[in-house]
Amino acid sequence: MNEPRSTASSAQEDILSTLKERPAGRLKIYIGSAAGVGKTYQMLLEAQRLRSEGVDVVLGYIETHNRAETAALVGDLEKVPVRRIRYQDRLFDEMNLPAILERRPQIVVVDELAHSNIPGTEHPKRYQDVEDILKAGINVISAVNIQHIESLNPYVERLTGVKVRETVPDRVLALASEIINIDLSVEDHRERLRRGKIYPTEKVESALRGFFTPENLAAMREMALREVASKVEYQTEEQRLLREAGPLRRLERVVVCLGPDHAANVALLRRGARVAGRLNADWFAVTVVRPELAPGKALSPVRKEFLKLERLAEELGARFEVLEAHSVLDALVSFVEEHGITLAIFGKNRHVGWRLRMFKWLTLEFLNHTEGVDVQIVDTDERDASARN
Repeated sequence: MNEPRSTASSAQEDILSTLKERPAGRLKIYIGSAAGVGKTYQMLLEAQRLRSEGVDVVLGYIETHNRAETAALVGDLEKVPVRRIRYQDRLFDEMNLPAILERRPQIVVVDELAHSNIPGTEHPKRYQDVEDILKAGINVISAVNIQHIESLNPYVERLTGVKVRETVPDRVLALASEIINIDLSVEDHRERLRRGKIYPTEKVESALRGFFTPENLAAMREMALREVASKVEYQTEEQRLLREAGPLRRLERVVVCLGPDHAANVALLRRGARVAGRLNADWFAVTVVRPELAPGKALSPVRKEFLKLERLAEELGARFEVLEAHSVLDALVSFVEEHGITLAIFGKNRHVGWRLRMFKWLTLEFLNHTEGVDVQIVDTDERDASARN
């Protein structure tokens, strides 16, 4: 069976065609539905092609997983030596960020974008290494599976029953100038697994019964296709607006209005990331608190909740702000006017009694006190969402 190739029309394009059009430090991501679709293979094919055309390209880190066809493609491509780090009496190979920055190639290929680094490196996560490389003006080609995207994490867990621990923030995907889907049919994918092209033979049967069931692979495949199609749609729409309206076009800006329920806020932030991503919009996450309960004055447990929300919001690409005010309505109205917000998202989560009346009053009064702002109300109850799925 031949190695899979990308079905996207843009898969035949590469960074070379635009090196002279935009500044260095561009990111290209190959995305797949699961391990074994051929992301690393495609990156190596592109690296070989780029080198044959005179581009200075190196391998920052490649994981062949002992797949013969993939290993053969490495060939004589220049590899930046990895770092060997001892941790808990074992030696681990990690990408050598300082060596890449010193070498300064035009393009570096970095596999396994969601990888967690061993303690002793510059950053806890490989995507943070990639951000440093981009800041240094070096172009990056990388790869990730769809289940590792942070905002999709709860959907993946509900669909597959698998909790994915390593994730990549949506803000990293937003950095990408190009995202390529590497597509493979469900049956071809399972056949590759049976033939030992993904995992060692002893792990095949458990994998076929676990994550690699036909239902799971079909769901992940659809998710990956939608993600890439949305990215192409954003770019096409953005170009159209620029052509038609120039500098006078309306920029979409989203605010997610957080409430007192921490679990609901987590779900709301992830939904906000998806909505903002579809609109290709800047977005904010705000919570309104009375001045005496502001993070700097609140008790330790309350402060910890604020910090958790802030970390998640920033990981998802939002700007997190705490608004100190006695009136939630006045604070939100002032915020949307000051920041040019075009869409406000509120979360509805099992409101009953006076809470339900307060929620209805707040959203209605918000609409009455703002102009040019759309309102979206989303269900943040994970149990209801799970049942619907």
